[in-house]
Amino acid sequence: MQIYDELVARGLIAQVTDEKEIRDLVNNGKATFYIGFDPTADSLHVGHFMALCLMKRLQMAGNRPVVLIGGGTGYVGDPSGRTDMRSMMTPETIQHNCDCFRKQMERFIEFGEDKAIMVNNADWLLKLNYVDVLREVGACFSVNNMLRAECYKQRMEKGLSFLEFNYMIMQSYDFYHLFQHYGCNMQFGGDDQWSNMLGGTELIRKKLGKDAYAMTITLLLNSEGKKMGKTANGAVWLDPNKTSPFEFYQYWRNVGDQDVLKCIRMLTFLPLEQINEMDSWQGEQLNKAKEILAYELTSLVHGEEEAAKAQETARNLFSGSVDSEHMPCTQLEDSQLQDGQIGLLNLLAAAKLVGSNREARQLIQQGGIAIDGEKVTDPTLRLTEEALKKGIIIKKGKKIYHKITL
Repeated sequence: MQIYDELVARGLIAQVTDEKEIRDLVNNGKATFYIGFDPTADSLHVGHFMALCLMKRLQMAGNRPVVLIGGGTGYVGDPSGRTDMRSMMTPETIQHNCDCFRKQMERFIEFGEDKAIMVNNADWLLKLNYVDVLREVGACFSVNNMLRAECYKQRMEKGLSFLEFNYMIMQSYDFYHLFQHYGCNMQFGGDDQWSNMLGGTELIRKKLGKDAYAMTITLLLNSEGKKMGKTANGAVWLDPNKTSPFEFYQYWRNVGDQDVLKCIRMLTFLPLEQINEMDSWQGEQLNKAKEILAYELTSLVHGEEEAAKAQETARNLFSGSVDSEHMPCTQLEDSQLQDGQIGLLNLLAAAKLVGSNREARQLIQQGGIAIDGEKVTDPTLRLTEEALKKGIIIKKGKKIYHKITL
């Protein structure tokens, strides 16, 4: 099976501009393609996973990835999927985030001569002359068409700033620049980027009279239609200091029965023949599938050693044998105690097990919290300095364990 057919079989392709041409380019290793990443944080997260895996698959098939870091567009912020305006970042923050991205991406793709390259659109966008852009680029865009784009429609009711309105033009200019200077003939991105990507293919056609292509990746949604990669405590990060390998493993181990095989098909590199055999799995077999998913993805992001540790810890916890060595851990500071004690509500918040005191109180009253194996139902409970120095283990619900020490 050639790579394009595999992408289709795995359910990764959402929309394409010219299927015949794109199929020919990627199957024959002739695609120099780019995917853009705006450096809005100092770590990539599960939302980027699809794009990272796609780059890896296509590079393995002989195509050349161009990783575009949005150091320039990061000054503006993409309005796609937003109901509010993104906060502005300093140049220092943007550069720091770019450096963090590269380090994480090196686990997925190989950089080097005739291999993947990383470029920063700040190198050209920040040098542009405003009047020149209006004359040379602005004339190629219809405001009427831009306002019909889904990414702008969602913002029109609450207000769309002129700053964000320019994002499509900037992203389109990126494709135009990469086409001219790097021979980049294809752009990939999330399905919510379709309008911006078409802007780039049209700009190349109008300015250069040449064809370029776009393909969107299926968004990673659960069976309820919600984007995957979020927990009650926020995003699931690829940085082990923000989301530990065990927490990362547990996120995938706990996906819904309806979602596990789809995630294995879309995100892992297991052969399709092996995955197809799992389609008939039910009941306890689906738990085995979840272990396979969690191990494969944790290994991909954090390495086989960390994946094996996480799997062993998870299995021990499930069997009732608590292995606290590789469990997520929060170390409290003395300043967080008052009179040598800390309230349970504050303790749960410090461990980031809840988002608010109200959530914590409700969880406790419903019997969803246990400390060292004993269920707790009193929200006013206070933990002593002596107990915390020994270390306590909090169990939230059926599957979440967290060690707290002082």
